[in-house]
Amino acid sequence: MTTVTASGPLPEDTYDVVIVGAGVVGCAIARRLAHHPALRVALVEAGDDVGQGTSKANTAILHTGFDAVPGSLEARLVRDGSRLLAAYAAESGIPVEPVGALLVAWDEEQLAALPRLAEKAARNDCHDTRLLGPADLYAREPHLGPGALGALHVPGESVICPWTTTLAYATQAVRAGVHLHLETPVEHAGHRDGVHHLTTPRGPLRARRLVNAAGLHADTLDRALGHDDFTVTPRRGQLIVHDSFARALVRHILLPVPTALGKGVLVAPTVHGNVLLGPTAEDLDDKGATESTAEGLRRLREQGRRILPALLDEEVTAVYAGLRAATEHDDYRITADPALGSVTAGGIRSTGLTASLAIADHVTGLLAGSTGLDLGPERPPDSVRMPSLGEADPRPHERPELVAADPEYGVLVCHCERVSRGEIRDALAGPIPPRGLDGLRRRTRARAGRCQGFHCGAAVRELFEEGRP
Repeated sequence: MTTVTASGPLPEDTYDVVIVGAGVVGCAIARRLAHHPALRVALVEAGDDVGQGTSKANTAILHTGFDAVPGSLEARLVRDGSRLLAAYAAESGIPVEPVGALLVAWDEEQLAALPRLAEKAARNDCHDTRLLGPADLYAREPHLGPGALGALHVPGESVICPWTTTLAYATQAVRAGVHLHLETPVEHAGHRDGVHHLTTPRGPLRARRLVNAAGLHADTLDRALGHDDFTVTPRRGQLIVHDSFARALVRHILLPVPTALGKGVLVAPTVHGNVLLGPTAEDLDDKGATESTAEGLRRLREQGRRILPALLDEEVTAVYAGLRAATEHDDYRITADPALGSVTAGGIRSTGLTASLAIADHVTGLLAGSTGLDLGPERPPDSVRMPSLGEADPRPHERPELVAADPEYGVLVCHCERVSRGEIRDALAGPIPPRGLDGLRRRTRARAGRCQGFHCGAAVRELFEEGRP
């Protein structure tokens, strides 16, 4: 059968491992298990695409882990994951820009906290931070709002494309034989006779080992397995995306001095040429509340006016909101249950993108060491090369040799983001084709520009309808 399904009955045979949740962490785990071709692995996702939850709506930063809790599991996995993901991105064509970060102090209390943050960074093996006075700070960021007293420079922070990262992991896993079952929410989980029995609308799934990477719903699945280790409180982060004309206003990721609620509101460039403002940090009860609010956007603009006043004069391309899986703990909750043969990866917050490959290694180690899974021989899957959506790389229509070989790459459909017919065709024919226009946008950036599809929407939809599987 095909390795990607979204309808029809599920396989009747028992999988060696089923991973619940195809966010960036679940896809990374699937890719890691694909290194062991003897294993029969399934990746199960409630949505119609990979990366549909928290993974699609984060701040797209490749962290150094400088401000993690020293000695925590998160600190170790973010530190290791940052190195692994940087190398993987270079190999796979995932756009990354090493822009560095500035933690800006706006009052005396924040200024006094900067040396402590530098010491914390050193304890997290981040030794290249540097304290800056106002003159150095404004020389680096001349458009910064007035009144900043200093900053901590963290040169190792980068921005990355989160959508391409998740899709690259999933593509590599699927090509290596992992079964991806989309639109397959897990409604019930039980365990008997050494086998996990999962109930879904498409029928039952069985697995000898279970990995819970369900993100916002990881606590629900954890309790179905008989545990009560953590509770997920969805923390909404609203963000404003400014047009690419704003990109010249900012050179670094501009961070506030962090608080207990998170890293706070930042201003950051993106690999796509935009500028982000956000996120908010609103603890909610509803795990589906991803709408933006007038009050949330007002607060963002108010804070943005202080950080980078000229940004508010620039056009807004889009607004969006994502939910982070906050818990009552200040660390990841990655645990194994040897008796059940399960591993739960819970409480993975915004650093999960950076830590994803290290989390995958850690979870695979727990499956083998704690649950006794026989991984079998190891053979790395074939590498992938993803289409680059970054502004630093030439787009296909700018490459004469590519257009000469295939004129479809020279026919632009989305002029704002310079997306060609050839790119849309390739996305629709890919190993994990989009099942909606939003999925197509994440793969190509069609309809993601300043007109938000006003001019190209009909043409993009027509190509999607013609080419969808």
